[in-house]
Amino acid sequence: MQRLKYCLLFLVITSALSYGQDSSKTVNERNITEIQDAVSGINETIAEMKTTLDALKKIKLSGYVQSQFTSTNGAGGYDGVKTSGPTAVGNFSGGALGKDVSSRFLVRRGRLKAVYKNDLTQYVMQIDVTQSGVSIKDMYLSVKEPWLKTFALTAGVFDRPFGFEISYSSSSREAPERTRMYQTLFPGERELGMKLEVIPTEQMGFLSLFNFKFGVFNGTGPTTHDVDNRKDVIGRLGIGLQFQEQNVALDAGVSVYSGSVRSNTKYVYEKINELDSTSTNNGKYFDRSYIGIDAQLYADFLPFGGSSIRAELISGQQPGTKDDNRSPSALLTGDMYVRNFLGYYAALIQNIGLSHQLVVRYDEFHPNSDNSSKNIGAPGSNMGLGDLAYKTIGIGWVYHYDENVKFVAYYDMISNDEISPITTNTAYRPYIKDVKDDIFTFRIQYKF
Repeated sequence: MQRLKYCLLFLVITSALSYGQDSSKTVNERNITEIQDAVSGINETIAEMKTTLDALKKIKLSGYVQSQFTSTNGAGGYDGVKTSGPTAVGNFSGGALGKDVSSRFLVRRGRLKAVYKNDLTQYVMQIDVTQSGVSIKDMYLSVKEPWLKTFALTAGVFDRPFGFEISYSSSSREAPERTRMYQTLFPGERELGMKLEVIPTEQMGFLSLFNFKFGVFNGTGPTTHDVDNRKDVIGRLGIGLQFQEQNVALDAGVSVYSGSVRSNTKYVYEKINELDSTSTNNGKYFDRSYIGIDAQLYADFLPFGGSSIRAELISGQQPGTKDDNRSPSALLTGDMYVRNFLGYYAALIQNIGLSHQLVVRYDEFHPNSDNSSKNIGAPGSNMGLGDLAYKTIGIGWVYHYDENVKFVAYYDMISNDEISPITTNTAYRPYIKDVKDDIFTFRIQYKF
């Protein structure tokens, strides 16, 4: 900026002197006034440019695109009942495949994020552009108090403050998708609400090891208006420990979710799917409550690269319908099923050199921890596909081509518990055995 100012000033003075020489006149008061006016104009221009540049420096653009090919073995079925793509894969591998479709190309995510940040405030907007259209992923503001710079208030659409996997960016995650447990309990990951975050600074000593997040939300997901008169509460208390001499770091946390779902029928199945048809159930709220623990260990155990071990466990109560156990984003219209559930996963990520990573992940989700999946479809069991348990083993390889591009090859081996072989429900019969729903993903990601 100073160089520009001096260059412009030099040009003005040179022009003035040249004019004086050509007219055989010396620099007089009129010349000096003209130079002063020119310099004043330059200063005003530079001031305007500085204001614009200062504003632009506060804006940060980032984004990434994930283009991929997926293929599944879910083209067949059992007992003459064909399990096409939607039944076999469902929505847990980037969206349901079409009827009779066993492979596809797609843009899984196409994100563009804009952040305008001051010292104490920031505005964030992130959109997702894919072949399915454009959607909002993040839209929020954040304000930090000026004294301790420890407390921050966030409002809008943002990640739910629960566990580890939700806030771990899809651009950084080694596996293509989050676990079935998280996709079921927290579809869309984000939520509409307000959050208080407490992150003590290093000057606070022992307290700086901890962080705390607490939020109040609609409970219907990131893009849906509230549908009842209750709000959901989510919170996480975390701790981070560094052992520099051992090259080890440990992060851990405890999370709590306390919410409710309104019943629009008197027919409610609770615990081990026992029917309660009390008339007051219509309009009554039933608890949606989770408690979770998570831990992440980072260490240099091996000479060829660092290792990461991650694990989470979530248990609680989830209202749903007979064949759907996902967190509802709208009022339930059928009979309500209130289930106790249990889910967990463990993952190992091993770096090999600076460019390669090997990934192994195991997860289980039991949507009904009080009853066995083998009773689904049996006479008198009152159980549906919403009670079906799953286990998944994922194995993958990640190659970082450069600082922007990475390649991912990942294979999910998915197995469902077998249900009652005597079921007469046509939609259930494929699950008498393990449905063919393994899926392979090859992904190329560009991030900036």
